[in-house]
This record gives sequence, structure tokens and C-alpha cells, in this order.
Amino acid sequence: MKFIELANVRRSVRGYDPRAVPEELLKSVLEAGRLAPSAANRQPWHFVVVTDPEVRKRVAHAYPRDWFASAPIVIVLCVEPRRAWRRSDGKNYCDVDGAIAMDHITLCAADFGLGTCWIAAFEPEKLRQALELPPEVEPLAMTPLGYPADHPTPKKRKPLEKVVHWEKW
Repeated sequence: MKFIELANVRRSVRGYDPRAVPEELLKSVLEAGRLAPSAANRQPWHFVVVTDPEVRKRVAHAYPRDWFASAPIVIVLCVEPRRAWRRSDGKNYCDVDGAIAMDHITLCAADFGLGTCWIAAFEPEKLRQALELPPEVEPLAMTPLGYPADHPTPKKRKPLEKVVHWEKW
């Protein structure tokens, strides 16, 4: 599929079929995240893959939604801020790097017919405890991963002329 088609078909999925995701597809999705670019090639990310039903229940306490708990896999993207590149004004790029990696994951998943939904509205401390994260590691985002139970509605986006500025604001 051409990239623009892939970007257009990717949706936030909020309902998952219980069938298992083949391991080779999961590994390909994770490989896409691993290959993402990062500032100064620091790669300050880690991917915590949660498949065990008991661990998924603990993770779901950090984001208690029925649809979320229905996914067979959860990928939690974590970052190590001290490993990330910093701009001259001190801005740390771990969140940007992590976002690029998660975007690679969600787009690759869509290419395989898998559903994802970017989640940042979780309770970080509950997630940290559920995954036994070390203090220097921060959970940044997570996504359920699985086959969609239905077809999500088309996405609504602003027209190009509303978001592109030429030469100046």
C-alpha cells in the first residue's frame, strides 16, 4: 500500500476481536518502532509488550475502559529522558522520539490489518507499578493491538489550507 493510502486508512480502534495476533506480525510491528528515527540517533525508547491476561488486567487499571481490556495485546511505549538528545535551550526530545516510534508502530499495524489506538490519558503511577518500571523509565503512551471487531468510522481532518502556512504565519 502506498504511504498516503496507509495514513488515510489508519484509525483509532476501540473494539477488538479476541483472536490472537501471529507472533511474526507482532515482531514486524515492533521492528517498525525500533527502526524509527530519533534525535541524534539516541533511541531513548523501550517497548513493553503485554500479552498475559493477568498483567493486561493490571495495566487496564491505569486506563479502565472495557474496550481497552478486550485487546489481546498492549504495547506500552516507555522512554528514558536522560538518554534523549537535548536541544541547546535544554528541551528534551524523548517525547518527540517516542511519538515517532509509536507512529511507526500504529502505521505498520494498520498495514497488516491490525487495530491500534494511541493512549496517553492513563494514570502513570498505576502503569509504572503494573509493569514494575525502574525509576529512570517513564511510560509515555500505550496502544492496544489486535484485529478490529468492526470498521471504525472515517477520520475527520481539517482541510489542508487550514493547517499549512506558506512563508509566514
